[in-house]
Amino acid sequence: MTLEWKEDQPIYRQLRDKVAAQIIKGSIKEGEPLPSVRNVAVDLQINPLTASRAYQELVDEHLVEKKRGLGMYVLKGARSKLLTLEKKKFLEEEWPEIQARVQALGLDVKDLIKNLKKK
Repeated sequence: MTLEWKEDQPIYRQLRDKVAAQIIKGSIKEGEPLPSVRNVAVDLQINPLTASRAYQELVDEHLVEKKRGLGMYVLKGARSKLLTLEKKKFLEEEWPEIQARVQALGLDVKDLIKNLKKK
């Protein structure tokens, strides 16, 4: 796992989002263990407390569970829950900005669909 850190968001939050994205994509499947806090900290050259805080957010969101002495595991239903949360976030936060940009550029639905078909 490699990351380039953004300045506008805490590192623990960016790590949480990266793990969540891997769960959504299926890179980390439900029932599988997450890499250990120690390994993540070493691999990403971050403080172990930062990695631990990122994982704790996932636990608090009921996406991951701690198994004493074994590590942290992705809970069943985590992917579905994350998809629902991410769709809501996109529609409420990102889509209005995209929509405003499309309107400002004078694009319409036909232009967008035509461009989609090119790719």
